[in-house]
Amino acid sequence: MPLSDRDRAILAFEARWRVHGGPKEEAIRSELELAPARYYQLLGRLIDSGDALAADPLLVGRLRRLRDARDASRSRIAG
Repeated sequence: MPLSDRDRAILAFEARWRVHGGPKEEAIRSELELAPARYYQLLGRLIDSGDALAADPLLVGRLRRLRDARDASRSRIAG
């Protein structure tokens, strides 16, 4: 399924966020008109999609690595 306009907006936001800095949750609300929790749900699903990977392989790869590192860290703490 091709990326929606919202999917592309989320990827673009995440791509420029590293350079932008500042309070991310406020920017999510104002720029994307999403609650931060919903944004992170959508982002998590989005980075698992092949279409997102094809659209921006470097960004999606970096986000997957960050997520996997967080998950591994949580597993070590919990276990």
